[in-house]
Amino acid sequence: MDNITNSSCLVVIDSRVIPDVFLKVLEVKKTIANREARSLAAACKQSGISRSAYYKYKDYVFLYDEQHTQRIITVYAVLKDKPGVLANVLSVVHSSDANVMTLNQSVPVDGVAPITMTLKLNSGSYNEDDIRSSVKKVDGVVDVRVLNRE
Repeated sequence: MDNITNSSCLVVIDSRVIPDVFLKVLEVKKTIANREARSLAAACKQSGISRSAYYKYKDYVFLYDEQHTQRIITVYAVLKDKPGVLANVLSVVHSSDANVMTLNQSVPVDGVAPITMTLKLNSGSYNEDDIRSSVKKVDGVVDVRVLNRE
């Protein structure tokens, strides 16, 4: 850790010991992302910090990314071109305590449509094999493969 004060590095610090302004910057960022305020000025006012404090720290303060505590998988599936098949697949994904990060569906050809889903597996007991098996059981699913695990 030579010269740690002179270099840029990421540090994880318990939120109970950092200055309140950093937590308020995070609060403003979340408020803006969720569109819970009309403007940046309103979000800053709501959180109790100045816009200059927000601008000073906004590029340096981040929440510990959920990707470090949650797993991400990419699933490829081939679905029959029937109403409700994709909805049923998404229902199974939801039941598995996973969030859909991306979903791409190609135009159906020869009665089937390939999809690719990137899923964030939450802290539940499901793993990629459980989700693959559950999706495979959905009526109208022809094939399912897990392409990538992070």
